[in-house]
Amino acid sequence: MKVLALGGAGAMGRVAARVTARLPGVRELVIADRAPDAARRTAAGLADHASGAGVTVRARRVDVTDRAELDTALDGADAVLNTVGPYYRFGLDVLRAAIRTGTDYLDICDDWEPTVAMLELDREARAAGVRAVIGMGASPGVSNLLAVRAAALLDTLTDLHTAWPVDVGPDSVTGPDSGDTPLLSRDGAPAAAAVHWMQQVSGTVAVVRGGRLTRRPPLEQVALDLPGGHRGTAYTVGHPEPVTLHRTLRPGGDAASLMVVRAGTAAYLDVLRRDLDAGRLSNETAALALDRPSLRRMLRAGSRAVRFGSPGSLPGFFAAATGTVDGRRASALARLTGADALLADMAEGTGVPAALGLAQLLDGTVRTPGVHPPETAVDAERFFADLARYRPGVGVVVELGACA
Repeated sequence: MKVLALGGAGAMGRVAARVTARLPGVRELVIADRAPDAARRTAAGLADHASGAGVTVRARRVDVTDRAELDTALDGADAVLNTVGPYYRFGLDVLRAAIRTGTDYLDICDDWEPTVAMLELDREARAAGVRAVIGMGASPGVSNLLAVRAAALLDTLTDLHTAWPVDVGPDSVTGPDSGDTPLLSRDGAPAAAAVHWMQQVSGTVAVVRGGRLTRRPPLEQVALDLPGGHRGTAYTVGHPEPVTLHRTLRPGGDAASLMVVRAGTAAYLDVLRRDLDAGRLSNETAALALDRPSLRRMLRAGSRAVRFGSPGSLPGFFAAATGTVDGRRASALARLTGADALLADMAEGTGVPAALGLAQLLDGTVRTPGVHPPETAVDAERFFADLARYRPGVGVVVELGACA
């Protein structure tokens, strides 16, 4: 099979391509990027890694904003792994191109707005015989599969929250005072992940309230009391999980994607949110302010940090559900364990799950044409088993308890 790694020279794309090069059935891997020199370097770096598996790796230039160039690159590929972000700008056009060219598709889309639009292409994808999996990274992706595990413990489902760590735990993932994950690209411009983040902590975001999908301001505090004594406060963010889980698992109460962050970080993000909403910052300039916070903004954040709750003893990466078991109120928790090192590097934490999800697309585990979120397309049990084999020590703990 021939796989086109679109955006394969970027941080997340390089990781996903590295894992993809060793997947069964892959015979040709094309590193496609708008920066041809970077694509060639990535391909050269993978050549020895892939040759042992009998995979040919080559590079080509592709600008996803050039329709003809994009279609030409997709034509002849069996599948495209799309890691080009931010997805609120580029995701929908690439999926449309995959449908036009009859190319199976998987991405790591972490913006809720294009997720809604991509799901509306389901009929077109089915008519074209294209299998598309959207949002198969860490969050969304792993988080959706954890939600499946948590909800399965309950007879009825009321509330459902997925959460990912920002600056808590042994290793911080990112944040205004952390350098673990670069917020700037090599040329000094804000990274796509940082621009995405600013988009999703400003304006309004998708959440579920009373069983209905609605829009609310981000960074709303959600207090959680979970099985195993895990208690604390997390904050809403505009990731796509509520959009898809509302359709698939159908929580009757509330659902949101949450960030597990320290109070000081939440306060600083709230300062950026207010400046974004007032038009004093763009997503790009806010991303730069995230990497290099000004004294004035830090002082503003410090003055209001007392209003923000602590993450307490919340796990770093989890899905939590409430509902009933045998007619009694209960809560369920599915949390990732042994994954601190994986999650401390955003590229690894996103790129590895994307490639393992792609494995199920390539081998036919994902059978039905159409546009699918991870929870309806990817076999969760197999995925977590594959993840544990790829990263020994990573596992899932599932707990059930009574609601407080």
